[in-house]
Amino acid sequence: MHASSLSEPVVTDREALQEFIDILWEYTPTIERDVARLKNHPTEHAVVGNLFRTLHNIKGDAALCRVEVAVAIVHPMESVLVRVRNGDLPFTNAIAEATLLTIDRLELAVERLSSEQTLAGLQLQLLIEGLEKLAAATPSELDACVADLIEAVTGKRPVTVAVKAPAAQRKPGDASRSQTADDLLFFLTLANQFEMRSPRFAGRTMRILRLALETNQMAGNPIDPVQLEAAIYMHDVGMMFLPESVWLRASALTPAEQRIMRAHPEYAAGLLSRMESWAAAAAMVAQHHETPFGKGYPGALTGEQICPGAKVLAIVDAFEAVMLKHTERGRKRSLLRAIAEVNACDQQFAPEWIEPFNQVIRRAAESR
Repeated sequence: MHASSLSEPVVTDREALQEFIDILWEYTPTIERDVARLKNHPTEHAVVGNLFRTLHNIKGDAALCRVEVAVAIVHPMESVLVRVRNGDLPFTNAIAEATLLTIDRLELAVERLSSEQTLAGLQLQLLIEGLEKLAAATPSELDACVADLIEAVTGKRPVTVAVKAPAAQRKPGDASRSQTADDLLFFLTLANQFEMRSPRFAGRTMRILRLALETNQMAGNPIDPVQLEAAIYMHDVGMMFLPESVWLRASALTPAEQRIMRAHPEYAAGLLSRMESWAAAAAMVAQHHETPFGKGYPGALTGEQICPGAKVLAIVDAFEAVMLKHTERGRKRSLLRAIAEVNACDQQFAPEWIEPFNQVIRRAAESR
């Protein structure tokens, strides 16, 4: 795109632009999660592939929605990840920073377009030029390229961008980490299949995942984040073993249908328990409808009998359900209503997890 088109792009379809913004909002947590994982485990090729596909989907959706500036921003970053996926470049902290900077500028750009503001000052031309140089760089040039890119776009040069390149030789544990990544990708695929059964479910997995991981982090990460992630992906997959006439309906269920619905945690937990290394996630899935005072299902467990991961999952899953309810009823300020409703259910949720969850929600509300 010409420089003038980057600073003053013409919006030909505002409805399509809003559709793209909604899509991008759903994709962003996935990108942040994959980048964070790759910073710690840069050789997990399945995660690299997932990150590439997410960016590729964003570019495709931008093209369909005719948001050309988004296509121009994402394309060179996609080219960088092609080289990482092909093994020509290692995934380093430098590439992680470039990816996050790209998504940050993309979000700012479309938000300004939505509010009919100019994009001047976002330095999009310099961003694209820097990413194109990065896509052509050698491994030894990565740090310098990203430092130049960050300085050009933000006006501040990073002190250092530490490299965490993959080891030259395979180390003990690499195989197990690769298997974990493959399993998580499989679980995410199942979650996506569940979401595709109804437009009401679109994006719910990533919203719940983000809330759960941030709540756990707010409390000091007492729950294994990987096991929690697996549980988030799988917790409702058992629904697909039930008649669709029961779990896809929005109206109230009969007592008989409620009994059918109560079987879904055990189906998904049974699948996880039969796979090596996922026992903790299986327990979270099996117990996520239990309540501290023994009124839940399927085991009527109480207090400490319920694992912490299940307690967190119960809160974030209920929050998502309440948000959906208020949105479908056309109510305004659904976020505040959902917070109030979850906090009012003092016997349904573990009190020790309500405050970390509230802190995460308050921080999200303030950032908005």
